[in-house]
Amino acid sequence: MKKFIGLSLSAVGLWLMASIPCPLVPAAQGKTLELTYSVFFPPTHGQCIAAVDWAKEIEKRTNGQVKIIVFPGGTLTSAAQCYDGVVSGISDLGMSCFAYTRGRFPLMETLDLPLGYPDGRTATAVANEFVRHFQPKELDDVKVLYIHAHGPGLLHTKKPVRTLEELKGLKIRSTGLSAKVTEALGAVPVAMPQGTTYEALQKGVVEGTFAPIETLKGWRQAEVIKSTTDCRDIGYTTAMFVVMNRQKWEALSPDLRKIFEDVSNEWIAVHGKVWDDLDNEGRSYTLSLGNQIIELAPAENERWVNAVKPLIDDHVGVMDKKGLPGAEAVRKVRELIGTLGKAKP
Repeated sequence: MKKFIGLSLSAVGLWLMASIPCPLVPAAQGKTLELTYSVFFPPTHGQCIAAVDWAKEIEKRTNGQVKIIVFPGGTLTSAAQCYDGVVSGISDLGMSCFAYTRGRFPLMETLDLPLGYPDGRTATAVANEFVRHFQPKELDDVKVLYIHAHGPGLLHTKKPVRTLEELKGLKIRSTGLSAKVTEALGAVPVAMPQGTTYEALQKGVVEGTFAPIETLKGWRQAEVIKSTTDCRDIGYTTAMFVVMNRQKWEALSPDLRKIFEDVSNEWIAVHGKVWDDLDNEGRSYTLSLGNQIIELAPAENERWVNAVKPLIDDHVGVMDKKGLPGAEAVRKVRELIGTLGKAKP
């Protein structure tokens, strides 16, 4: 009987031990810490290559204590599921767009407004300074390593668009606040990630897309459009996160945390440059296929700028009702575009 009780108590002890989560073991103890990294870009895209290089640099500077396994193309979590996948631990790290979960990150949506971003380096620098300044509580459930953001979102269509009248009623692929830009200009927004846009354009599900010009090569969309309308004075961006599971971050030693932060700070400029290089490649590629790039006439350009002003005002009003600094956030972005754009080498 005593032997039976002893065995029963042992079994209970083992069950209790199994039901208690094991603490994360920091890699500083000489063991290799393997982390998974979900990236929504396809493996050949320049931003995915930059992410892989970032992971390799972390491994190098930690002397192999940390190894990061990159899952590109949304193979681990889809673009829209990426952030929650990091929060829940499906992946340890993730890169995707805030805009794919519209309404989830209201303060961060300010960055995506059509405020006239001149290029990717400026947009990326602005996004990171914005996060440092406001420390958005909506991002508290992860560790934000850095943000990057593309150059001005432009209009790419299957037929030329030179005026608001020619745009009216067209079905345009757009996500997040770019969907509201589409509405403000009189077109019909259709939400979808970049990965499905090529086929949608090819089959006529949509008649155009709002996106940085890099998508014309990086996502091969120049093959299924004929024209780009260069509306950079209402150029919006799409802020993209690189985040880490909060529990995994807190389990790292101070030395490893510093390495992650140092490399991430360096990669802000890397991603910004990649965006600009990719924009240049996209422009050259679409022209090589015989597609045209249309510059808006000055008076027409002013019409487009005026058309999106209510959208910016509405965003401020919504933020104010939520107790968020709407007007201050817009002012800050405009200020940063001015100062960081001028400071760019």
